[in-house]
Amino acid sequence: MKPILIYTKEEAERNKFVVQKITNALGAELKTPDYDGEASFVINRTNDFKVAERFEKRGIRVFNSASFTRLANDKQACYDFMEKNGIEIMPTRYNTPPFVKKPKDGNGGTGVIMCYSFEEYDENMVCQKPASDLGKDLRVYVIGGKIIASILRVSKSDFRSNFCLGGEAIPYTLSADEEKQVKKIISLLDGGFYYGIDFVFNNGKIVFNEIEDTVGARMVYEKTDIDIINLFCNKIKIGAQRPEIRNS
Repeated sequence: MKPILIYTKEEAERNKFVVQKITNALGAELKTPDYDGEASFVINRTNDFKVAERFEKRGIRVFNSASFTRLANDKQACYDFMEKNGIEIMPTRYNTPPFVKKPKDGNGGTGVIMCYSFEEYDENMVCQKPASDLGKDLRVYVIGGKIIASILRVSKSDFRSNFCLGGEAIPYTLSADEEKQVKKIISLLDGGFYYGIDFVFNNGKIVFNEIEDTVGARMVYEKTDIDIINLFCNKIKIGAQRPEIRNS
């Protein structure tokens, strides 16, 4: 049996570089989300926890796990989880203008808008108090429970700082307090292997914003000398041989 790498056709086309590196390094076969055949293990790059769940029910290891993917791709559930576990977030279910409104399952800044009237509040979306330092956020990359890289994203033209939307990316060194904060979040996340943690800045301090389940690698390759996909593949060769444990 071979490892299986799962992408939608559109995302596989958009991420040819990553697909090629993973298939070459691991001997993995690229499949679409409807694949239900054999696998030694699965790398699920769909943001759909049901894909992972289908394989896990058959005892097949999935990176990232179904429970992790489910939490990471439900922003409101993730905010509630973090707040319950003592992680600072910007208040949600917030209806005092201005507030940020975004889809619960969105990523890449898609569908995120700033609202300036109470009438725009929608209980079916995440409505959140904006951080004070708009157009600035931090992404921390994690593999196997370890911090690999941190990239600051800044936009001078949009309150969203996403690199794919034109934001500037700058390598960032975490302070001791910031590293402690990141490690606390990592310790809460079972089943995650390769992912990103995003933070906004509020009054100069980092505040948890979201988990990026199928985190991209473009910023790391463009702004650092880290071959993060190769590192991921080397770590996964070890991780796939172990029973699934916290931050394996």
